[in-house]
This record gives sequence, structure tokens and C-alpha cells, in this order.
Amino acid sequence: MPATFVNPTLAKDLLDVLDVLAGGVHAGFRPAHAKGAMCTGTFTPAPEAPRLTRAPHASLPSTPVTVRFSDGTGLPTIPDNDPARSGPRGFAVRFHLGEHVHTDIIAHSANGFPVRTGEEFVGFLRAAAAAGAGKPEALGAFLASHPSAKRFVELPKPIPTSFGREAVFAITSFKFTNADGVSRHGRFRIRPASGTAYLSNEEAATRSAMFLFDELTERLAHEPVRLGVFVQLASAEDDVTNASAVWPESRTEVAFGMIVLTARVDDQEPEHRKIIFDPDPRVDGVESSGDPLTQARSDIYLMSGRRRRSALGDDKR
Repeated sequence: MPATFVNPTLAKDLLDVLDVLAGGVHAGFRPAHAKGAMCTGTFTPAPEAPRLTRAPHASLPSTPVTVRFSDGTGLPTIPDNDPARSGPRGFAVRFHLGEHVHTDIIAHSANGFPVRTGEEFVGFLRAAAAAGAGKPEALGAFLASHPSAKRFVELPKPIPTSFGREAVFAITSFKFTNADGVSRHGRFRIRPASGTAYLSNEEAATRSAMFLFDELTERLAHEPVRLGVFVQLASAEDDVTNASAVWPESRTEVAFGMIVLTARVDDQEPEHRKIIFDPDPRVDGVESSGDPLTQARSDIYLMSGRRRRSALGDDKR
């Protein structure tokens, strides 16, 4: 995690508009994906992983992990069964590589991102905020001039039967380099070993506002949640610096490993609540492919994380 920001002005603009969308600052909570549940478990790499990257967790027998599942929006009380506001759901995993040494993957349940830069993301969020304030023409104009954002907004975002039955997609591409110095670009994808399962809006309406969280607790009491981690490799014609460009499903996919979650943990426990997930891997063997969103997101995660820690009295790094 960097001690300084690359573009604090952009991070502040993002934080401000996220606060508007959430109806104000909710002290101690993240400005997006505020409602979340943390779990612990292990990651075991696939045999193909060391051939892709020399990162330590690709070759260690196993690595402890902390995973956070979350609903969308910055509202801490968002109902799990609200089809209009609970998605896309978030997912973050921290690989604990040693004392104060870690790397993260951050993903969400939609394949792709609405825009390609942090500045465009501010524009998108401001247009969404204006639409929420009774000016839908602002969002309409933005979507008309940004086809990728229109595709993202119109993309189905069904509610899963369980956090453990939903596929998620890392937003940006990374450069993977193995021990021989061979590099490939790709995007992380994570899928449940038991397959995906979703509810219709009518089925979701019969569930409780906390059903995803309650179901996760009950599921882990009986069996682990197993999540396969994969890397979709870029072809020569794919733009690895544009998160809004969705690559064809025909692209080669490499198995990276398996996450096995065994327990819910109290996300208000000091060591857990102070975690600031980082979109930049910051580990040898995995680095940004040059997508501008990677740094913009890293800045906003750090800025909002420091604010959250301060509100909780955990402002020490």
C-alpha cells in the first residue's frame, strides 16, 4: 500500500461523488460496497500457476487468505434482495504472504467496467447522482456518448442464491511474469466450484434483507466454500489498458488455483476492520498492465480506507 497518492484530486472527486450517491458519509464504512462479510481460508495454487507467474502464492503449497463479499452501493443497510441497488456485488481477497506482506485481487459480479479512466468514472457517477436527483437526462446523455457505460448499465445483474454461488471478475488486466522472465497479460476471474445459481427478481423478493449474509454463515457451518481462480489471457488484439473492453469468451483461460473458505470472521475485529484492499497487486510477478484505472482505484481505496480507519479509531497504518 503506498504512503502517498498519485492523484489525490481525482481520488477526492471520486470519494465526494460516492458520498453523494450513498446519501452522505456513513462513518466507519466503505463509500462503495459498504455492506460486507469477511471469511478466512486458504489458497492452493494450480499446477499451471508457476508457469504464469513467479509470485510467491503461485508456488507455495498454500497461502492463508481473507475474503470479503459485499453488496453494491455505499449504503450499509442495503437489502440483499433489492435487484435495483444491491449489485453488482463485490469480492476482494487478500493473500497473506508474510508479516505485513500481502497481495490482493478485487473483483465484482459484472464482467467489465463502465468506463476506461478515473476521470470518466467521476463523470459517470456524477451523471448517476444527477439522475437520482431528478435529472435523468444527465445520465442519458452520458450513456449516449459512452457505449461501454450503456452496455454496463444494461448488463443483467441477477441476485445469486448465495455469495458462494456467484462468479466475479477482476476489473483491470495484469502483467504476469514467470521465473523465466516470460510475460503474459490477463484478467483474474473467480467462479464457485459448485457452479453459479441465481434468483429471479420475484424469487428474491421472498427472501430477507440479510439472506445472503445469513446463508453464508449457515453454509460455512456445514461445508467450505470453494472458489476457483482463473486468468483469462489476452490475445494480441486485446487492449490490456482498457477495463471497459470485454474480451471474447474464446480467449484462453488458465487455472490459477483454488480458494477454500472455512469460517466467517468478525469484520469489526481490529485486525480485520483496518484492512484496506489494494487494486494494485504490488507483488513480484504480477503488476499492472498499464490500465489507468488501477492507480485511480488504488488512490480512492487508500483515501477512503484512511477515512474509515480514522472514524473507527484505527488510523495507524
